[in-house]
This record gives sequence, C-alpha cells and structure tokens, in this order.
Amino acid sequence: MARHFLGLYLLIVLTLAAVSWGQDRLLDLYGKQDSTGDRGLMVAMTLFADQLREAGPQERNHLLSDMAKRIPGDMEILATSDITGRDTLEKLKAGGIAEMQAAGESWVMKQVDASSVLALKTTEAGAQREPWEWGLTLLFYAAIALVLMIWIWPLTRDLRALEVAASQFGNRNWKFDAQIGPRSQIYPLARTFRLMAGRIDGLIASHKHMSNAVSHEIKTPLARMKFEIELAQQSDVLSEVKNALGHIKEDIGAIDDLVTATLDYAILERAEMSLNIGRYNFSTIIPAIIEQVGRDVGPGIHIACDVPDDATQVACDMHLFESVLKNLLYNAARYAKGNIQVIFSQSADRNQLLVDDDGPGIAEEVKGRAFESFVQLDQNRTKKTGFGLGLSIVKQAAEWHGGDVVISRSPLGGARFCATWPVRPISLPEGAHIETSVLH
Repeated sequence: MARHFLGLYLLIVLTLAAVSWGQDRLLDLYGKQDSTGDRGLMVAMTLFADQLREAGPQERNHLLSDMAKRIPGDMEILATSDITGRDTLEKLKAGGIAEMQAAGESWVMKQVDASSVLALKTTEAGAQREPWEWGLTLLFYAAIALVLMIWIWPLTRDLRALEVAASQFGNRNWKFDAQIGPRSQIYPLARTFRLMAGRIDGLIASHKHMSNAVSHEIKTPLARMKFEIELAQQSDVLSEVKNALGHIKEDIGAIDDLVTATLDYAILERAEMSLNIGRYNFSTIIPAIIEQVGRDVGPGIHIACDVPDDATQVACDMHLFESVLKNLLYNAARYAKGNIQVIFSQSADRNQLLVDDDGPGIAEEVKGRAFESFVQLDQNRTKKTGFGLGLSIVKQAAEWHGGDVVISRSPLGGARFCATWPVRPISLPEGAHIETSVLH
C-alpha cells in the first residue's frame, strides 16, 4: 500500500510540474502582446526623466503635472533615500528602469539625478481576468483530474471484480474467479483472498468427504453389533452370550478408534491451529520411536536407523513429528517384506526424513491419492487395517511445518516417503498445546 501511495504522490507532483511549466510557457507567449506598450512606457519614462533633469527645481512641478495628463497613473518625484532594496538602487544608479509590485500596486522608476527618482504608480485590476487565463486555469485542473482518473480507473475496475467474486463466493459458489493480473494495485489482496477461498473450499470438501467416510465406516461395526445383540437375546447359553458381548466390545473399540482418528485429523484441518515449536535431539528420539514401533510390529520386521550424531538441535513440533514418523513406520510395516530403513539428514536450510521399505511399492497412477483422507490403496487385503488417515496426517503435519511429503521408488525395492521441512519452520502465533494420537 505504501508503494502505491508513493507512486500516486510522485505522479501528482510530476503532473503539477509539467502542467505548471506548460502554463508558464503559454503565459509567456500570450504576454508578449503587451511588450510593445511596455517598451513605449519605458521610452516615455526615460524622456521625462531627461526633461526633469534639465529643468530647474521650480519648473519640475509644472512638467510633472503636464506629464501626468498624458500618462495614466500617479506620477511623482521621490527622494532616492526613500527607495529601499539594494538591487533596485543599483539598477537605478546604472541608468536603468526599475519595477516594483506590492499589494496590487506597481511602480516604474527612473532616476533623475543623485537625489531624486521619477516614479509612476498604477493600480492593477486583479479581479478581472482574460478569457484565455480562465481557459488555462481550467486546463490546468482538468489535466490533474485526467491523470488521477487514469490512475484510479484500473483500481476501481479491479475492486469491482474483487467485489463480484467475493459476492459469488458468499453465495456458496466456492470458486474465486476474479481476473486480476499481477500488475494490479490490489493483486496482493486478490492473491490472499484466492488462497483463503481455496483453503475454505478444501476444508468444505474435506469435511464432506470425512462425513461420508465416517458414515460408511461406522455402518459395518453397527450392523455387526445389532447382529450380535440379536444372537445374545436369542441364546440361553452363557458362553454364547459372552462371545457375542466380546464381539460387541471389539466393534465398540473399532468405532472408538475411528472417532479418535477423525478427531486427530480434524485438529490438523483447523485453520486456527498453531505449532509448539522446540529444538530436540533427533539422534536419541528417532531410535527411541523406532524401538517402540518395532515392539508393536513384531520380530518379522527389521527397522534400520541412520541419524547423524550432531542432529541435536532440530526445530519441530515434537508431537506432530512423532505422529509423522510412527504413521510412516506403521504404513511401511503393513507392506514391507522384512526390512524398513529410516534416514534423517540436514542441509543448510532443510531437514529431510526418509522412510524406505522393501514391499511392492506404490503404483505411479495412484501416488496422488495416497495422501487423501479415508483412502486405502490396497483394496485386495482381506483384513481391514486402519482408516486411511495416517498418510493424510503426515501430509498435513509436514505442511504445517512449511514442508512437504513426496513418494518415490525406494532403493530397497518398495516405496520411499520423503518428508522435508525448513530448518527454521514457519513462525506461527503461540497457541494451545497440540495433542496427536498415532493411527495404527
């Protein structure tokens, strides 16, 4: 905004300078029509001064009265001592004609002798202006108004386009289609609004997808619970009733896990969420997390770890990072044949976390859907594992740190997940402590 204000200010100054210069040139041009009369007055003043110089003191009053009848204005003889102004006195002493103006009056003076000066005083009719002078004044202000209109018109046009786009967005048309170019004065505002609209559109779509997915996911355990309740009500055998209640308990646990996973994902989707950034020793934290995950996945999976010893001051939100690493490890464990490798490294401005597995990998055509919520790429599994939110949380957590997660081919033969974020994460306002759960 300051840049646009300074641009407008400079434009007005340059316009005023240009128009004033042009007006002065026109005034000089039109003012030349009076130059003949001015020269005549100068010649008359010189002749009068010569006559007064030759006349005696008694004849000067008679000559002065006679001159005043032929020249309009008040003519009188002033003492040289009454004249002020060094430049004026030097000009008179050199034999020239001096002019002075003040308060609507003008004096034309010619020195008669060392002690007296001939002065002609006239009164200017300042209230009357020639038509061409009025025309020049109107042209002056019209030029300024035209320049301002040319500067303001694109701004008004873009503001109108932004208003129409905002109005359409408010009418639940979740697309921002205002055509405002990068050279526009309000382009930063339009870009911010476009990002906000995209964020809102993404949140709405995510919430719709989440609602549909939760409804679908919860139907199966609810149907099983109804069936188990019916069996328990019809059975008189205690063991069968206990068996049915056990199945109901498992289904309740599945629903509870779904609700917990959905809430964890919703926390990351909240626009007002802020990070609790700190500096942590990854050379000890990453091996500890790997050891915990290794106990959960069992002895059939070997997890290798490569972390530099100097990775002792890594900036991140530890709760989110723990969630990222565990979700990547549990995801790799589902598909790995027997080996998983974790590699952490740092460059001058980026942190990088690699998680490799020796599984079948991820097909190129479905990599784009891997981070979508409630999406499970392996539809051939007979047993359902998780809810398809783990990688979505990984993606959201990386973006909250100002980073990203990408999928590529692992040197082990399976999938490689590469999470990167700045050495100095995005600075966010301090907020409430974020608690995240790990999705198995």
